Amino acid sequence: MLLLAAAVLGALDFSATAIWVLVTGLCSLIIYDTVYLARLHHWSGLPRNRELPIGIGAWGQTLDRISRFMRQDSLERADTAAELERLHAAVDLLPDGLVVLDRFDHVQWSNRAAQRIHGIFGTRRPIDHFVRQPEFLDYLRANDFSEPVALSLPGQPGRVFAMKIEPTVDAYRLLITRDITEANLLEQVRRDFVANVSHEIRTPLTVVSGFVETLIEIEMPHEEQRRCLELIKRQTVTMERLVEDLLTLSSLESANLKAEANEVAIGLLLQTLVADSRVVSAGRHKIEASIDAVESVMGVSSELDSAIRNLLFNAVRYTPDGGSIAASWRVVNGEGVLAVTDTGIGIAAEHLPRLTERFYRVDRGRSRDTGGTGLGLAIVKHVAQRHQARLEIDSRIGVGSTFRLHFPKSLLILPTVVRQAADLADPISADESLSPSA
Repeated sequence: MLLLAAAVLGALDFSATAIWVLVTGLCSLIIYDTVYLARLHHWSGLPRNRELPIGIGAWGQTLDRISRFMRQDSLERADTAAELERLHAAVDLLPDGLVVLDRFDHVQWSNRAAQRIHGIFGTRRPIDHFVRQPEFLDYLRANDFSEPVALSLPGQPGRVFAMKIEPTVDAYRLLITRDITEANLLEQVRRDFVANVSHEIRTPLTVVSGFVETLIEIEMPHEEQRRCLELIKRQTVTMERLVEDLLTLSSLESANLKAEANEVAIGLLLQTLVADSRVVSAGRHKIEASIDAVESVMGVSSELDSAIRNLLFNAVRYTPDGGSIAASWRVVNGEGVLAVTDTGIGIAAEHLPRLTERFYRVDRGRSRDTGGTGLGLAIVKHVAQRHQARLEIDSRIGVGSTFRLHFPKSLLILPTVVRQAADLADPISADESLSPSA
């Protein structure tokens, strides 16, 4: 505009006036721009949430664009901050400890689990101020992070942790600490189980292999051959029983109880199994059954059969000839209690907590001689757990043992026959119980 006015005045031969107008206008613009630049410089030193100064003309358009850009940038920063907060909150919920280290192995950030496990507080401190185990320091200095290092920490007694460093694309490193105590225990259980199964099968296989080799290579009388074949059969039966028990345990761990549960007349089942145990005893023991309750149990008949059978047959195996065995079913304080009591050799108190472990034997040699597989009480424990029952064991050396299964009240029901008989005996009461007013 100033140039246009100066050009018009120059065309009208007002050169001095035109120059004056041009100079004055330029000075005004310089002063105007200088003032706005000073205001912008002052604004730049203020907090970010202060508004831009108001401008007019070209400055107004420029400041409007800057203001829109700043509002957009502020919104993006707020979204990013909120996303980081959500990410940090999620990472804090992880059970594994996470620590970000810089290239000098100083802590830059840690989640809540790492702070709890290692006692980390604050940042900018070397990681070896918090983790001082020699195994970890050697792992850190070796700079070979292909495998984690497993160690125990002073602040976490009885626990084992795997610590692994994951390098990133920049100079930072991520230290991951994971509690592997349960995994180690499971792995130890697996190794013990495989070793026990191998040992239990190897023993009868060795016997069978030895006698078969003898029968092939040596001529012997018919009676000797028969004795060898009987021993082979006995060891074969032992292996079959072991495999059956292993399959039973496997099915107990994988089956769905609710899908298979039905009404089991446990008193009748107990009487049947007592009769079977008398056959196994062959008159060497006095075996009695006492049924003082009519309530049935909601459960799986085959599993309850296996549990009770193991308790009774164990009593037969470990009770000397002439001893007595008593099995009973009654309701006590609302619970169904199935008990098997014997006058056997008894079990020392230090063995009781481990009796239900697989292949645990108080006397390994005696157990084999009696034909036990070492899995009977493990089966009883699993059946009890699946039926919400509680297994109690009382025993005294030289006196005998009592095994009790306590079934909760929620699983006890009156048998269908008893309910129908009650309804027929008192039909009016039955109708009243079904009426809306009742």
